[in-house]
Amino acid sequence: MSAKQITPVISMNFLTTLKPVRFLKTLKRLQFSGQLVLTGSQGEEWLFYLYRGSIMYATGGIHTVRRWHRNLAVHCSQMLANTSAWRDILAGINTTDFTNCWEYQLLCIWIARRDITQVQVAQVIRSGIAEVLFDIAKVSNVTHQIKPDNSLSSQLPLIDVDEAIKQVEQQWQAWQEPKIINYSPNQAPVIKQAKKLQERSSTDIYQTITKLLDGQHSLRDLAVQTKRDVVALTHLILPYIQLGWVELITIPDLPTPVSGEKLPTPPKKDSTRVLVACVDDSLQVRQTMEKLLTTAGYQFLGVEDGVRSLGILLTRKPDFIFLDLVMPNTNGYEICTQLRKLSSFRDTPIVILTGNDGFANRLRSNFAGASDFVSKPFDTKTVLDVIDKHLKQDAVISH
Repeated sequence: MSAKQITPVISMNFLTTLKPVRFLKTLKRLQFSGQLVLTGSQGEEWLFYLYRGSIMYATGGIHTVRRWHRNLAVHCSQMLANTSAWRDILAGINTTDFTNCWEYQLLCIWIARRDITQVQVAQVIRSGIAEVLFDIAKVSNVTHQIKPDNSLSSQLPLIDVDEAIKQVEQQWQAWQEPKIINYSPNQAPVIKQAKKLQERSSTDIYQTITKLLDGQHSLRDLAVQTKRDVVALTHLILPYIQLGWVELITIPDLPTPVSGEKLPTPPKKDSTRVLVACVDDSLQVRQTMEKLLTTAGYQFLGVEDGVRSLGILLTRKPDFIFLDLVMPNTNGYEICTQLRKLSSFRDTPIVILTGNDGFANRLRSNFAGASDFVSKPFDTKTVLDVIDKHLKQDAVISH
């Protein structure tokens, strides 16, 4: 689709009168927790995750994955340089268990593993919210739906609704110039008349332009690549667009790193059965634990890979966790320490499993935040007693 087909939005105070923006402000006052789903006239869908009236994350629209790549490139480029690693993390997680979008899950895992900082996470979230709000403002006839969800928990920095609106207002005003208002930063410039462009440009400029304006990268993508403001970049190529030498076209999003365009709603946990997780690289230990726990009436979650365990535990949120002390590439102390930093596991009973029941190990387990210590080989009575002990303690504390 060419740029001429985009309907301009003219009002300078459009953001303050935009119904979804007003609705966000209302949800802030109500301290709403859950999802706000916005749908555009062409079927575009955006999601805001809110916790007690603040924005946890915003996603959706036509370029969800492109936005994710751009924000990583700007705020934590080291993670974009290793896409295979975070794709592997997502591949190891059952996507039907996602309570939030996959981007948020990755950020939670990275922050727990100290791969990125809280400042970087906040920057990624703010930038994503700003883009989503901007894109919503470019669309007419947006409908909304709210999905209350009090099970949501804040594991990452929260963004104030008014702060987010203020940030995008500056970007929105800059885009209201008559020469560019009809265009979208999601469109991609492509050379339409290469011969005329070559005749009127120096060799260096022509080579640079042809390399950048390949029709595969949006204006926002190019702004990040060239380290320019998207408005300034658009003005640079505007003369070529006005001459008809360059055209702005609509391009698809990049492939999603998870299977399926939309993730199904996660199943609700059976509240009558406690879920017990065992993170251990030994198949024999996991099988033994599964047999005795399921026989006793518990649900069981076995996790082999200690490195991937954070993501799996985040999505399943077990009621009780056993951690092997020694595993390839990590250990129970490290995983326990990382789990305790997440609000979801601050009070979850975590028991270390080890074949070396020494004072030093017990002391270190306490420092890591472990609830208890069980020696290998273990028997049924020991396992069931330690579960009963700590779940009863939790029940007393919660009351």
